[in-house]
Amino acid sequence: MDLHLQNKIILISGGAKGIGSAIVRACAQEGAIPVIADKAAAQMQSALQQAGNPRAEFIPTELTNPQACKSAIDFTLQKFNRLDALVNNDGINDGIGLATGSPEKFVASLERNLLHIYNLTHYALPALKNSRGAIVNISSKTAVTGQGNTSGYVAAKAAILGLTREWAVELLPDGIRVNAVLPAEVLTPLYESWLSKFPDANQARARIESKIPLGHRMTTAEEIAATVVFLLSEKSSHTTGQHLFVDGGYVHLDRSLS
Repeated sequence: MDLHLQNKIILISGGAKGIGSAIVRACAQEGAIPVIADKAAAQMQSALQQAGNPRAEFIPTELTNPQACKSAIDFTLQKFNRLDALVNNDGINDGIGLATGSPEKFVASLERNLLHIYNLTHYALPALKNSRGAIVNISSKTAVTGQGNTSGYVAAKAAILGLTREWAVELLPDGIRVNAVLPAEVLTPLYESWLSKFPDANQARARIESKIPLGHRMTTAEEIAATVVFLLSEKSSHTTGQHLFVDGGYVHLDRSLS
């Protein structure tokens, strides 16, 4: 299917690895030009190679700094003179809990997982209005299920769902569509690192997969990316303000029946 993303300029935060990297590859496969904003400068060459588009760009930046968010947008506009879409993907499940955290750590978690989403979108808005572009926010199933011991991350991911609806309303007159994608269990390098902390990582993975109704397997990063590029494309031209769960039925289906 041609999603008509050829030569579209798409800024992807946290695009150097994991789900973000899969989104970068999917965009490039559709002929788009990915611009990767990520602090993981060590992964720059790998990220650009995986992008598969010689015009792709990497912006090494710490997005917790509001000025860095502005600079990322400014760089993109100076380089390409336009911005067609924004994917707010950057974030980390940092384990800042209610009892184990602190007010200072909680605020820092919001800076890592939420505030840059507002900042990037704010600075990108004039360009997105010009292109009547699209925004996709990456949230998490924890926003609706909770997880325990990760108050900062969950607060951020739940806020992203609220902002998705709020921005979809605010940007209706500009023709800018805003949607959110909620992954659940996705086997990224970060997820594998988390599994490695269990006494038996394979047993822990099997236990988790047994609870995923569709196929008893984890979602792939590529499946998340495929949904993202669809939402960025004109094929979803009448879809806005939606929360899409790409999780094999993990959140909403009765797991006892699978």
